[in-house]
Amino acid sequence: MPAKIISGEEIGAEIRAELKPEIDRLKEKQGVTPGLAVVLVGEDPASQVYVRMKGRACEDMGMHGESIVLPESTSEHELLATVDRLNEDPAIHGMIVQLPVPDHIDANKVLRRIDPQKDVDGFHPENVGKVAIGDDSGFPPATPFGVQQMLMRSGIEISGAHAVIVGRSNIVGRPVASLLLQKGPGGNATVTVCHSRTKNIGEVTRSADILIVAIGRPEFVKADMVRPGAVVIDVGTNRVDDATRERGYRLVGDVDFDAVKEVASAISPVPGGVGPMTVTMLIYNTVRAAQRWAAI
Repeated sequence: MPAKIISGEEIGAEIRAELKPEIDRLKEKQGVTPGLAVVLVGEDPASQVYVRMKGRACEDMGMHGESIVLPESTSEHELLATVDRLNEDPAIHGMIVQLPVPDHIDANKVLRRIDPQKDVDGFHPENVGKVAIGDDSGFPPATPFGVQQMLMRSGIEISGAHAVIVGRSNIVGRPVASLLLQKGPGGNATVTVCHSRTKNIGEVTRSADILIVAIGRPEFVKADMVRPGAVVIDVGTNRVDDATRERGYRLVGDVDFDAVKEVASAISPVPGGVGPMTVTMLIYNTVRAAQRWAAI
């Protein structure tokens, strides 16, 4: 029997519907319109798509959205000045600098410059540390937070499960591990993290009750790497050439979806899986930031 499809579009819509009354309350009762600023440097096509998605999401939710697109030649000093301006702007409660930035800019320096109270992407060291120790005043990174919500809202039992994460990036792998290890709802898993130096990786992935793949390699996980009945969350988004498509390519994940769906009990698709959840959890974190600002 083919796997149940875990739709990020459907779960994201559910979360946004829950947020809308709180956004309306902030606007009507406290005169606060949650504001999200997205800064993009350069013309990376994938980043441009995400920036547009985030802008549309703000508009749909009745929030204030600001998209700042800077040329590839923008200096580090100029980008830091933009971050400083947004840090001081009372209309902006959440801010992200879209990664990657051009090579002549130190991304870590930029991320550390963002006010942790506005760091709704959860990449500032203060928020990373809070998430790692289970302090819920920190903002979890949007993509890992979205993965956790997909599991919880699909009725997947996380507590006591063996979760295997393929990929150890600071953006996905490590923070997903932190979230699933924590005590409380959405946590209490036994977590194993695989990476490029893991030996016999297929043996490790076959031990997973929950398999989360974020390795950046198209269709890397095959059916024989998945235990029958496992839950699979595919975080990858890759372009592969496809002459049969009008645009000349198609999007695939890090999991061989067509093969693995015949083995897994539940699986997220690409597109339509984790991607929409990332945008939704940015909105969620921005509303939380606005709530805190309104309570000051």
